[in-house]
Amino acid sequence: MRYAETGFNLEIDLSRGNIERVATDPRLAELYLGGLGTNAKILWDRVPPDTDPFSPDNLLIFGTGLLCGTPAIGANRTIVSTFSPQTGLMAYSMMGGFWAPELKFAGYDKVIIRGKSPKLVYLWINNDKVEIRDASHLKGKGAQETADLIRHELKESKAQVASIGLAGENKVYFASIEQGRSSASRLGIGAVMGDKGLKAIVVRGTKEVNTARPVEFFEHCSEVLKYIKWRDDHPIKGVPPILSGLGSPQEMAIYDEEWHTTNFTWGNARHRRRDFWTKEVEEKWKKTQQNARVRLLSCYNCPMECGALISAPGVPKYMMKCYSKLTYTMAAMSDLDFGFKIVQRATEYGVDAFTTPQVMAFALELYEAGILTDKDLPGMPADNEGRFYWLLDRIVRREGIGDILANGVYHAARQIGKGAEEYDHNTIKKHEQLPLKLGMLNPIYFLMYSTGEKINITQIEGQFPQAPFATREEREEFVKDWFQVPDDRFKQYFLDWDPRGEHSIPYYPTIEATCEIVDWQEKMHYIDDALGLCAGLSSFPLKPPYHIHNLPGIISSATGIDFDEAKLSQAARRNRTLLRAINVRRGLDRKDDSPPKDHWRNRFPELETKLLDEYYKFKGWNNRGIPTKESLQELGLGYVKEDFLRRGILTENEAAPPGETPAETEKK
Repeated sequence: MRYAETGFNLEIDLSRGNIERVATDPRLAELYLGGLGTNAKILWDRVPPDTDPFSPDNLLIFGTGLLCGTPAIGANRTIVSTFSPQTGLMAYSMMGGFWAPELKFAGYDKVIIRGKSPKLVYLWINNDKVEIRDASHLKGKGAQETADLIRHELKESKAQVASIGLAGENKVYFASIEQGRSSASRLGIGAVMGDKGLKAIVVRGTKEVNTARPVEFFEHCSEVLKYIKWRDDHPIKGVPPILSGLGSPQEMAIYDEEWHTTNFTWGNARHRRRDFWTKEVEEKWKKTQQNARVRLLSCYNCPMECGALISAPGVPKYMMKCYSKLTYTMAAMSDLDFGFKIVQRATEYGVDAFTTPQVMAFALELYEAGILTDKDLPGMPADNEGRFYWLLDRIVRREGIGDILANGVYHAARQIGKGAEEYDHNTIKKHEQLPLKLGMLNPIYFLMYSTGEKINITQIEGQFPQAPFATREEREEFVKDWFQVPDDRFKQYFLDWDPRGEHSIPYYPTIEATCEIVDWQEKMHYIDDALGLCAGLSSFPLKPPYHIHNLPGIISSATGIDFDEAKLSQAARRNRTLLRAINVRRGLDRKDDSPPKDHWRNRFPELETKLLDEYYKFKGWNNRGIPTKESLQELGLGYVKEDFLRRGILTENEAAPPGETPAETEKK
């Protein structure tokens, strides 16, 4: 008997209309855990590196985390993986809600989609009965509207639906997959789903998920829940409200947005409004949110209420999560009321709430600069908020200028030309980032922004405070109960973090410490994304209930596979290295590891070069950012090593291709 996982994947070939239930190798859980790790292994094995994201040969994988469907608190993440039309690299995005546990209860760990349907369809998974059904009547329907219509059609009110809206159907490069209380938004995975002619995947399951040592496992889960309740009564002092507690950023619960509105940037990541937040604004925004928020919502088996049911004036009710309330508001340099209203339309269309507002603000900046004219934007309203609605409608339909903007800032800037490239200042690897403009370079965030395969800072950061505390006494108080650190030396790193930057330029005592902190934060995210744990209870917040010391026992009692901290860390490192290898095989190297050009006002080029050099060494990569033969072999990734040698990505000396020195390689 398999424990925690079902041992079966569902393989769907939309070109042939073929459905297969395929048994999986039990050894994969020990090596890659599940979720993101096993998704990556499938993509490496089955999708050639020259495959276009819109090719029938590209796979779209809906993977459940290893602990999804078990009593583990907050284990509800679906990890959707494919290759991004925006970046050309591996894309993965997580969604919460109830979909992943429902798939486990239906008897499957993953749904793997290949091929393309000749007509629009949806997939209906009802335990052992699986059908590809006609969806022509759903063409053009909104994501939530689609879910409601399908549930009514199937007479299954408890069915869980992951669907796309008009943006996905029209292959907008930043189209999302919506799923009620959550969405898989980043890197255009909704566009790949639309390209395959798949409108929705609908799941209903009534089976059980077994655990190996249920009494021991339940004791672990009880301890996690006990700590969550304790932390609810003991928020961390001296940090912004979203970092003081647990859960995904509590945007639906908190009203104090001073930190976001003064540190994040407005418009196309150009303007910071330090003078914006006043007591009057705070009271107005609080009243707006109180009036719009019907009730708070949580995901499957989780006490944290990170989302909310929203009823904004003049729009249907919908569910909102995380930063969506702010991203459109700040892009338009408008009010919170506008944010609540436009998000409803954007959610129905199915678009990423980080990228979309920046794309629209980018277009308006080009208009103000004269690069785009009235001829390019015929009929656009004169009022600010009307312009955003107008642009959104055209982007999702790929009409006029919207057909270009639908490819994202990086590609649109180069299609438009005439100096538009200069306004592309907030992308990494062709992907829009959080709209931030800070002062002094932060080495930890430099490495996370530059090298992360997620290409999204919110899925890399966490655990270590974002800024030093003002006094030594405050720092000493913080580290007293900081048992989640992998080693006590991390406490010392924080104690030595002087806000005046006396120890180094600009922040941390040593580059080695910087590498270790980044590695720790990244490791926890890779573990979460394999287990299906919400980052809000593990890798993102300060002092979370899940950490490197209790997770081995939780995994062992759930799966029956013995894990200790070293083995778990090795699995996380294996997964992270495999993702890097997948992207390297698609052309990624050092030249791509760079943050947005004006993210920090004060930059230190020599320090940045040294940071990359030392981080690459720390990770077991060569000076081009490619995993070395030795590190690949050590991690059990010998098949990657052999592939790299065969392709000439690595050579016997590893440092550079034949006939080139490392310096010559760097110039290229």
